[in-house]
Amino acid sequence: MSSKRTDTVTRASVVVVSREENKLRGVELRKQGEVFEVLWTKGGEASEMELGTFVAECNLSSGRTVKTGSSDDRTVAFGFDSAGVIFYRIGVPAVKKEELAAIVKLQAEARLPLPAEQMEVAWRAGEVRDGQVDVTIAAARRDRLRKFVEDVRGFEPARIMLDCEGIVKAWGEFFSGDEKAAVVVNIRSRNTQICLAEQGKLVNAVSLDMGMEDFSAGQGSAEQMEIAERFVQDMRSVLELFGYADTNEPPVFVLSDGGISIEEIASYLESAGFNVRVAVPQMERLRGGVELSVEDIYQYRVPIGLAAMVFEAPAEKLNVFAGLYRPKAEEEKRRWLRSPKVAGTITVVMLMLLVTVLYAVDAVNDKHLTRLVAKVDVGQFTQRQKLLKSVALQRPDLLRLLTEMNSTEHEGIVLSSVHFKKGNPVTVKGQADAEEQVWKFQKSLNSKKGIKNALIENITPKDDKRDFSITFHYGRFTKKKSRL
Repeated sequence: MSSKRTDTVTRASVVVVSREENKLRGVELRKQGEVFEVLWTKGGEASEMELGTFVAECNLSSGRTVKTGSSDDRTVAFGFDSAGVIFYRIGVPAVKKEELAAIVKLQAEARLPLPAEQMEVAWRAGEVRDGQVDVTIAAARRDRLRKFVEDVRGFEPARIMLDCEGIVKAWGEFFSGDEKAAVVVNIRSRNTQICLAEQGKLVNAVSLDMGMEDFSAGQGSAEQMEIAERFVQDMRSVLELFGYADTNEPPVFVLSDGGISIEEIASYLESAGFNVRVAVPQMERLRGGVELSVEDIYQYRVPIGLAAMVFEAPAEKLNVFAGLYRPKAEEEKRRWLRSPKVAGTITVVMLMLLVTVLYAVDAVNDKHLTRLVAKVDVGQFTQRQKLLKSVALQRPDLLRLLTEMNSTEHEGIVLSSVHFKKGNPVTVKGQADAEEQVWKFQKSLNSKKGIKNALIENITPKDDKRDFSITFHYGRFTKKKSRL
């Protein structure tokens, strides 16, 4: 085990811990201008300690509070080993975001190896070309992701990221990568990650079940040549999967520590006709608060790459953990919005705007009516007043409706929308913690003055919540007038 520490951090920094096969890696990174500084690195054998023990040794206690914006702030993130994550890249019509989400969901579920309820799926749209948009889909077993969340939740990470995205970022930032299409090869002890990168982002990935241990076995023997041939064949298959039939395109970058072993593996690909290059860490944009070598940067390439991602402006995330974990700040915001009082206040504001619009429209009608009545002589003043009162009576009392709804039994209920159109039932939509709460809400609505026939239209499970919609009649405004 190695441990390298520096003095107390004086500026905002990022700590990332990742688990790669049987290794645990931790780094703290700080960014000043365009240069990154490694404050410390720490490594250990996963077989010798639990993840929590290792993280604690990185001076991150369970239940810590991150003070955003403070001078000694440290943002914490974790890297997840994506060897068990399946990636797909599909082309779909370029449509609106809502429609695109529905299309991607159907396409993903048709490809999943397990039932959809056992998987977590994330996706990211790429560029639009000829009316088509390329979409990257990542899918993983929910139970495996949930186990990882349970292991790291106590450390309140700001992000949980896939390690293969860190590989692409490290290649781009510290191995002289560029934004053109390229295949990045990350050879580990027991497997090899092959990542397709475009515009500096991961767009597809495959994991091969051979690594340095396989290439090292029987060096110079017929067995090693057989392994090399299998590796070359697997690489051809991967490039075809990525959409490239020609081994000369795109370029293949093999990440390296500068040693002879990876040079030899790259030579197998070069002999087979691949446009292959060995990528060694460049130190121009990276310096160390500790003494760093090329071998050090290569050894900690994944957490360093992930840490560099955290410094970027927020972008669309390929986040398979979105349905299982929310950072503390997001969870507190969500809990605040879910507060019945806050939800009621927001609903008041929304409906006040609606009332303002309705009254503004009615005001225009009133002015028009006033101009018409003004043409009538003074003797018809009473008739004019009756006409104006008739218009006012046609207005729904939305504030009263809001008051009635907020006074109902609504524990665990958060309303998301209220739809009101004269002559049609009022429709309210929202989310509940449990189905029983929806039934209580319906029963309470039916007990309110002016509200009749409250009916539950649907209750739909969503994660551990229940989406629902309820319709009801309100006074005389939702009843259609019969025509004689």
